[in-house]
Amino acid sequence: MVQLTPDHLAFGDELLRVEDLLARFAQHIPVVAGVDTVPLRQASQRVLADTVLAPLPLPGFANSAVDGYAVAFSMLASGRETVLPVIGRVAAGSAYQGPLGRHGAIRIFTGAPMPEGYDTVFMQEDVRLIDEGAEVSLPQGLKMGANCRLAGEDVSEGAVALKAGVVLGPAELSLAAALSLSYLPVRRPLRVAVFSTGNEVVEPGAPLAAGQLYDANRLMLTSIAERWGLAVTDLGILPDERQAIGMALAEASGENDLILTSGGVSTGEEDHIKAALGDYGRLDLWRVGIKPGRPIVVGQLGDCLFVGLPGNPVAVFVTMTAIVRALVACLRGETFAQPSLFNVRSGFNYRKKQGRREFVRVGLSGGSDGVYTAIKHVQDGAGVISSLTETEGFVILPEETTLISAGDPVSFVSYAAILA
Repeated sequence: MVQLTPDHLAFGDELLRVEDLLARFAQHIPVVAGVDTVPLRQASQRVLADTVLAPLPLPGFANSAVDGYAVAFSMLASGRETVLPVIGRVAAGSAYQGPLGRHGAIRIFTGAPMPEGYDTVFMQEDVRLIDEGAEVSLPQGLKMGANCRLAGEDVSEGAVALKAGVVLGPAELSLAAALSLSYLPVRRPLRVAVFSTGNEVVEPGAPLAAGQLYDANRLMLTSIAERWGLAVTDLGILPDERQAIGMALAEASGENDLILTSGGVSTGEEDHIKAALGDYGRLDLWRVGIKPGRPIVVGQLGDCLFVGLPGNPVAVFVTMTAIVRALVACLRGETFAQPSLFNVRSGFNYRKKQGRREFVRVGLSGGSDGVYTAIKHVQDGAGVISSLTETEGFVILPEETTLISAGDPVSFVSYAAILA
């Protein structure tokens, strides 16, 4: 069983720093996803289970990178143009069959193999044809080996082609195909169950009673998880009843690697997630120094991990991408790094508490001087979903920061980057 937090901190008032929580994930969360060997067409967005060595060099032979004329560099005149007869022609997909001897130029096309003894290619745009192409005038100044792809220059035979832990995207699958790897060992998709909680939450399209609202969180969680390549089961809405919640969680834990819920994790009398989790499993921590999103429950039911996220949609988005993303990486053996931040200029004044990381929703403007200005959304509330749709990303303010003034440099990350 995984234990992330010393028992005396499980219900304490101390806020856990985000970095400390992610470090505990890395230290204590085991890989639970087994290994499948699948065809390349089924490997997209799966995590590579084992490092793959190149079974052959890439490219497998020296070839031209452009349409042009292949020559032996040693035949070029020094300090002036060179005129050579055109003695042959070779296209991609066939070997050169004409005369050699390095005494002439050979018309060559992109991807065609370099004739034996030929090591340099002039682009067709740079040469001048003479006598209707019987000869070619080659300008001075080209370096030896120009426009020629050497055998194995991309990946040499026996070298590491793909590292275990990488998520297989278009580039990785392209490389695997180029190396004739028709199957790859991958981690099976994580099985994730998603619940919403609360008597006030109803399905979109259903009639609303007084005090009720439509469930916006479950679809958000499902959509994000599916973007990460997870196998998601939507298990609907749980009522504010401790026993019903506990039984539903216990049943879901037997068929899933991870359970995600939203709502019911605060300290109110109708927030039953923590108690229900304690009835059927264990609670490891529940207060993280993050805004929006401070109340987060992390625990375990048998072999299934549990994460209870806040009820407000923006807090769900923040905690899902800033915290659950790293947890998912641990569970499926993924080599994961937080998305890169880049500097922008603050277009707003802002005060915050020390010891808490804050995610401020912003759009970007300007950039004509090479630096964009972050424009804060007019509404801060964690329930304001339009603050996500009307902005481009977060300015992330670290725990030590307490004051930001307009013009200060701040760190920005786009929504596209954090959802990748």
